[in-house]
Amino acid sequence: MNAPSPSATTLPASSAASAPLPTYFISHGGGPWPYVPEMRRSLHALELSLQDIPRQIGQRPRAVLVISGHWEDDVFAVMAHPQPPMVYDYSGFPPHTYEVRYAAPGAPALADRVAALIAAAGLPTRLDAERGFDHGTFSPLEVIYPEADVPVLQVSLQRGLDPALHLALGRALAPLRSEGVLILGSGLSYHNLRRFGDAGRAPSAAFDQWLQDALVHAAPSERPARLLEWAGAPAARLAHPREDHLIPLMVAAGAAEGERADCVYHEVGVYGGVTASSFRFGAAAGA
Repeated sequence: MNAPSPSATTLPASSAASAPLPTYFISHGGGPWPYVPEMRRSLHALELSLQDIPRQIGQRPRAVLVISGHWEDDVFAVMAHPQPPMVYDYSGFPPHTYEVRYAAPGAPALADRVAALIAAAGLPTRLDAERGFDHGTFSPLEVIYPEADVPVLQVSLQRGLDPALHLALGRALAPLRSEGVLILGSGLSYHNLRRFGDAGRAPSAAFDQWLQDALVHAAPSERPARLLEWAGAPAARLAHPREDHLIPLMVAAGAAEGERADCVYHEVGVYGGVTASSFRFGAAAGA
């Protein structure tokens, strides 16, 4: 691990404690969709749900911390680049989508704080001064904060994708919610690239119903145990042959453990037949 600075656990005076922000698990859409007009039209309901997040949190966050399904490392790596570059981690899209730029600043000082929290929880971590924004970050943020004027950093998933470790990561990051940091787990509630369209209709609906039951309808105290057993859910391995796009949910849920969950985006028939959802953990502002 690249050690955090000695002052990493001390926040600037301007970052006084406040009511904890909610956390989110968002279905982030396909590739660079906000930059492709026909894709953006097809994901209009998702766009509206993302645009509503600033209203729900009720304040301008100090920073946005994203856990994307598109970054894995041997440890929980923390982005520390002051002006993160772009990672065009997709293929087959129009040429201009390999030139788009989401120009939000990074947050190196906050990266120190994040790494210190992770290390204090006994989890392996390091600072990464080279990593840039992948599309699990820049695509949804292009909709949520189109002015790109809020600092952004990412924390990687840890290879192996252990649900318990990622719930623990969320718990470690929880103090940031009272420091004005918005935590977004970015993936997809259904991610099987071989079974979109009609082939995805039944498995996505079955797994989505399990998510609604486990996250929204069950008591919050039951949520961690249910998430640890996600692979036994109906159609789980059809919905997620590899769970990289589900595991960010564990981080968002762990960071708001014991708090209510609400479904903030739910669409049936997207991607030619798929059911997809996003969830908020913790109350909206004013609720």
